[in-house]
Amino acid sequence: MKAILPIQKRWLVISSTFSSVLATALATTSPVWAEDLALPAQQYDLSEWYLSLPADGNNDGKADNISVEDLQSFTHPSFFYLNNEGGLVFTSPNKALTTKNSTNTRSELRHMLRGNNKSVKTQSAENSFTVASNPIARRFARVGGKMQATLKVNHVALRAKYPEKPPAYSVVVGQIHATKWKKKVKGFGWGNEPLKIYFKKWPEHETGSVFWTYERNLPKSDPKRKDIAYPVWGNLWTDSTDPGAQGIKLDETFSYTVNVHGDIMHLRFESENHETIEYSINLANAVDAYGQVDKYDHPYGYTLDWNYFKAGAYNQCSTKDAPAFWYPACLGTGNWEEDEKNGDYTRVTFTELTVTESTPEEN
Repeated sequence: MKAILPIQKRWLVISSTFSSVLATALATTSPVWAEDLALPAQQYDLSEWYLSLPADGNNDGKADNISVEDLQSFTHPSFFYLNNEGGLVFTSPNKALTTKNSTNTRSELRHMLRGNNKSVKTQSAENSFTVASNPIARRFARVGGKMQATLKVNHVALRAKYPEKPPAYSVVVGQIHATKWKKKVKGFGWGNEPLKIYFKKWPEHETGSVFWTYERNLPKSDPKRKDIAYPVWGNLWTDSTDPGAQGIKLDETFSYTVNVHGDIMHLRFESENHETIEYSINLANAVDAYGQVDKYDHPYGYTLDWNYFKAGAYNQCSTKDAPAFWYPACLGTGNWEEDEKNGDYTRVTFTELTVTESTPEEN
């Protein structure tokens, strides 16, 4: 975590039609000057991150993306801010603007190895990491990488039309995402996700579950393209039984480390009141985290893909009403004040978030 710097008295707050704070000012397209609020970039090193928000501060009809440069002087009073304890808060309503090709809202950071060097394209090898087996690995900004986070989930959505659908009541708090290519090469470039870290809590339970998923690296049209879930604490997303003491409570702190070293993704999950859980999976073949060959996965996993880290609150409670697995049709109005009151949102608070080069794992 970056050292805390002296707090400035004034800075720019981007406007949002969804905010319940500073509502009158934020209803306009004009920037607003706010007094005595802390900037996230003053306490956390955000020099290699850009932010996606479930808001439309510039009224262009699209979800806002805050560039690395602008993020250094940015906060949002409802969706991205520091709390009174200095935690970095991400909030995402069920119903709001979403990024392209998604029906789920997000308040989420995307790691940018280029930093603020705009001569390097966002979707490029020079702004991505890859695995060591990639024959052109030397062209990438980094081979492997390590993301470490400490956080607590404060809230997940309380209502869903189809609660039996696995994504209901859940939030993704960390990811590795691959870049989608316009022209696929040897079955790579689908833009899939070799890692998503989930927290899910059913409304009637006192505790929730933490688990992670690996997505088979196949085209979206392939019915075998699915997320394989692995337990950490509590249950998997298809299990509606109460996890009890094995689960994680809301506002209970836990940490994750994602260390992609060579071809291997090493995962470590820690919490003061729970057993430390570790997994390792090779991202350059079709062997799963239990050491078994997955005959349906791409035989070379994510060998050629361009990857990047993401962290924040990626709300999985899609409001889309459709038959597919991903659409629990969670409730929401699009009015932030009303949705917050009804519990139709997710909120996550980070106290540590760093990305560095990968490190060898101790035997």
